[in-house]
Amino acid sequence: MGMTGLFLVSSTFTLAKVVRDNQETQSVHARVDQARIDKLLAEHDPFHQVA
Repeated sequence: MGMTGLFLVSSTFTLAKVVRDNQETQSVHARVDQARIDKLLAEHDPFHQVA
């Protein structure tokens, strides 16, 4: 019974770490994508005339 409880707790912590890491990765990708979009919008000049 004790070993079952130990494995249950260990598995729970491992699953929680994996879920947390996946959420952090998604948020980092979203911030990078948003930064790229912000940079493109900041650099865009709709009044720039091409020669």
